[in-house]
Amino acid sequence: MRKIISSGIFLIILLSFLLEGADKSKKAYELIYKDVQLLKQQILQLDEKIENNTENIKLIKQQLQELLALVKHFQAEQASFKEDQKKIPMQYLVLLEKMESISSQLTKFSNELLEIKRASFTPPEQEEEAREEQTPPPKEGKEEKKEAEEHIPQTPIPPPSLSPQEVYNMAYSDYLKGNFQLAIEGFTLYRINFPESPLADNALYWIGECHFSQEEYQKAIDQFNALILNYPQGDRIPAAYLKKGISLMELGKKEEALVVFKLLISKYPLEEETKIAQQKIKELLLENEGYKQP
Repeated sequence: MRKIISSGIFLIILLSFLLEGADKSKKAYELIYKDVQLLKQQILQLDEKIENNTENIKLIKQQLQELLALVKHFQAEQASFKEDQKKIPMQYLVLLEKMESISSQLTKFSNELLEIKRASFTPPEQEEEAREEQTPPPKEGKEEKKEAEEHIPQTPIPPPSLSPQEVYNMAYSDYLKGNFQLAIEGFTLYRINFPESPLADNALYWIGECHFSQEEYQKAIDQFNALILNYPQGDRIPAAYLKKGISLMELGKKEEALVVFKLLISKYPLEEETKIAQQKIKELLLENEGYKQP
């Protein structure tokens, strides 16, 4: 009987242990199931992120391709622009050489005419006698006044008391004071009455500077061109090239200004104006690049 009771107790204990192990296994399985479900959710979220990232990568690739196409187009345009720049200065130099040759021929011809005039010059005494013979009898009233006005010389003549240097100094003083119109008249007076003066080219340059200061850029360019053509060896030629280039910039003619600056650098590499021209070229190129960028 005792054996039967002992066996029953043993079975009860064994069954309790088995039931307890089954509960533990069930709990472990539930935990594993929850972990699997959580992993599935995380995987789904990762898949969504990967898909979104894939779309973003496609868009980035597309944008990169567009940027590369724009860069290639810009490089092609820049190369074409550089080729055109190389051609223009050479053509301009050839043209300038021809113009300088024509200018020298004109100067030679002008000197010959001057010699002919000097050879045929009438002495002042004979000229005065001829005037007296040709002068009609004096008239009275309005007719006399009108005829006198008609015989007033159109070319301005400086007062006899002023020397060429004094006329030049007065005009230059007006320029420094900002009286540009008076300075233009003074330098013009100087050039008309003293064309053979050593400062005739300087007077022409300062006329151009007066127009430049008044923002009359086309008139300034005309004066600087006249200086370059008529006085190719003058000491104001580098400054004339520089101011001509700046005037062209102000008029919006940037390509022509670029050619003038490059010509100045090639002809006068050691002059102070060349440094300014190099800076102006950089400004023009930067403006041109900014204009071409999309």
